Amino acid sequence: MQAANAKSGLEQLRKNEISVVLSDVKLPDINGVELIPHIKEISPSTEVINLTAFGNIPDGVRAIKNGAFDYIIKGDDNDKIIPLVARAMDKALLQQKVIQLERQLEDRHGFDIIIGSSEPILKAKRLAEKVSVTDTTALLLGETGTGKEIFARAIHYRSPRSDKSFVAVNCSAFSRDILESELFGHKTGAFTGAVKDKKGLFEEADLGTIFLDEIGEMCLDLQAKLLRVLEDGTFIKVGDTKTTTVNVRIIAATNRNLQVEIQKGLFREDLFYRLSVFTIELPSLNDRKEDIPAITSYYIEQFALKMNKPVPEAAKSFMEKLKNHVWKGNIRELKNMIERALILTDGPVLPVEALPIDFLNEPLVEDGFNLAIMEKGHIRRVLDHTRGNKTEAARLMGIGLTTLYRKIDEYQILIK
Repeated sequence: MQAANAKSGLEQLRKNEISVVLSDVKLPDINGVELIPHIKEISPSTEVINLTAFGNIPDGVRAIKNGAFDYIIKGDDNDKIIPLVARAMDKALLQQKVIQLERQLEDRHGFDIIIGSSEPILKAKRLAEKVSVTDTTALLLGETGTGKEIFARAIHYRSPRSDKSFVAVNCSAFSRDILESELFGHKTGAFTGAVKDKKGLFEEADLGTIFLDEIGEMCLDLQAKLLRVLEDGTFIKVGDTKTTTVNVRIIAATNRNLQVEIQKGLFREDLFYRLSVFTIELPSLNDRKEDIPAITSYYIEQFALKMNKPVPEAAKSFMEKLKNHVWKGNIRELKNMIERALILTDGPVLPVEALPIDFLNEPLVEDGFNLAIMEKGHIRRVLDHTRGNKTEAARLMGIGLTTLYRKIDEYQILIK
């Protein structure tokens, strides 16, 4: 593919996938060295080799700085051009493969994997997309199984830190001492069994993102250490005397009502305000049941492919049972239910009988007749009316403040 000048060459580059460009330095409409940034803007993975009849060191240095693969003098050694183009081609193809893998990774962890068209989930996605392009700390609130880690990954892979590490840790999975060592690392001899220095997860996530799931389970002294990281990016490893500095974006999540935990003295108020710079409330599956058919279809297809089975269609009675169920475990529970049903099904239709016996024996009730759902919804509406004033909400409902706190904790109601 040839072009007589830079303008027509750039037009061809816009229309075709070109791995290597051989460009003369002396072009009719632009200097070939100055052309390199224009090529890279259109196609970052394209490699450029500058050719010149009158080479000079300043031009050569400028060409390399502009992103040229090489800068060679015509007639100097024509035999080296073909091997040079081959090496440039190898580099370009490698870069294209990296870009393709990055796109696949973003597709697998991006916002498109968050399924649903209901207003609650679309609102959460809109907020997450807005905060993703910033470096702001985010707090994800929602019941167990609502997809908090999926949202955290999507935020990371849409952020300027997407090419760096994403590190996820469940704060409820470790004891206090082990969690401190996991997060911040330790020095040799810090405790029995510490036979060598260990980098913590904050160091592993340096320049990237760390996702702290179940942050409400973290003990108060580790909360103080985390607050220091949020304030100035520093911490002290277990058994160390020197500070370590990191540049990490923090995304935290919890299924607890942190304001209730603050009232109980179990969570630091100053940490809450640092974490909740940008809060996103993830809706429960019970609050977006219109999304159940789409989510179900997605997981049926995923598990069928994984099990090397034809993709079955869900029977109407199967789908009705799913839509009628009160999902305490949210999407995680639904996902497990579908996987179990696929294991038991060999035919083209996913029958209602593939659901567990206790699931089948649940009475078919509308949400409007479910007392727990009605009570939870009523408390939410009153709290919205009082703008989160719990004393006033308790007075309007004619219940004690202690009872209201217990109901808020029981139903995991998030105060806006």
